[in-house]
Amino acid sequence: MNILIINAGSSSIKFQLIAMPAQRVVCSGRVERIGSDDAVLTYKTNVVDFKKEYAVKTHKEGFQKIADMLLHPKKGAIKSPDEIAAVGHRVVHGGDSFAKTTLITQAVKEEIKEFAALAPLHNPHNLEGILIAEQLFPRAKQVAVFDTAFHQTMPVKARKYAIPNEFYENHGIQVYGFHGTSHKYVSEKAIAYLKKDKSKIITIHLGNGCSMTAVADGKSVDHSLGFAPSNGLIMGSRSGDIDHSVIFHLVDSLGYTLEEVNTLLTKKSGMLGLTGFSDLRDIEAEAEKGNTSCQLALEMNAHRIKKYIGAYTAAMNGLDAIVFTAGIGENSSRMRKRVCADMDYLGLKLDDAKNESRSDSLMEINTGTSKVKILVIATDEELEIAKQAFDMVS
Repeated sequence: MNILIINAGSSSIKFQLIAMPAQRVVCSGRVERIGSDDAVLTYKTNVVDFKKEYAVKTHKEGFQKIADMLLHPKKGAIKSPDEIAAVGHRVVHGGDSFAKTTLITQAVKEEIKEFAALAPLHNPHNLEGILIAEQLFPRAKQVAVFDTAFHQTMPVKARKYAIPNEFYENHGIQVYGFHGTSHKYVSEKAIAYLKKDKSKIITIHLGNGCSMTAVADGKSVDHSLGFAPSNGLIMGSRSGDIDHSVIFHLVDSLGYTLEEVNTLLTKKSGMLGLTGFSDLRDIEAEAEKGNTSCQLALEMNAHRIKKYIGAYTAAMNGLDAIVFTAGIGENSSRMRKRVCADMDYLGLKLDDAKNESRSDSLMEINTGTSKVKILVIATDEELEIAKQAFDMVS
């Protein structure tokens, strides 16, 4: 059974065509830097390795590029849309409505649309991918896998905000948590590697969107993102944690509308607001050249991550391992080094040589004397989505 996986992020679309249940990747690729004139499309099969820059202004254009490659007369992995049995979609916000993977119906699409206000950088693109997939692959079953599902195990003391109870009980205002597919995948890999019946792990998902999860005995017990995927760590264009008084000051004293504040905090802040760049590769390159704004932004980013490591270690009363994953977590040895520096109080010691030479999908990069394991694990949200979609349709 061929299952096409669509994973639409805030500035990228990743895709894989996976033959299930063999878990064989037929083709894979991504469109990166959506919204720019130098967006990059990559596409790989056993015989094709294609990469080209395009002007891709919208996610819709990105989806069309992917469809064109899949059905390309020479490079394509399929000859007919009917070869796709199911399309698995990553959907960021499922709210209270979806605690598990579900087949997509008109009612499901309407609810995904309703949650767009809580995940404005993601749910609209997730829904757009669903609508386009329905057109391109009309005979395929459409399946939604929700980022919020993994965090359903968080205890009430971690998910509830300190506001009047009625907002939690009647309106569902609470911590939902995100990037759940990634945190679930890498935490399971880490637990298998540690070979411990009981474990305390912190998974650190660093990409354009960033989050951290405290995972005790395989279950999410706390998470850095909340009601919407906007607080917590410093992200590509999102501010992360901010004193809510700043919002009132922007509106009451500086004349901003609420819509302008929302745009400011979700699309113009984070690393972009601090440096003028949203891609960490550009920021690190500029920092090397002596750009002080970029240097400070990197220090701020690492400092925020350290704070959450300390908090989650305290909340779990211990720590066996931290896990770096996603685009930045897996590929930026400099960011990993910044985060792990001066963490002696935890007994956490990075091996610089291992950190610089990481090449495997799962690697231990701590010294032999480190009391806490430092792992780099390549996330595979697409495979996790494929497994859940396969279970659903079969």
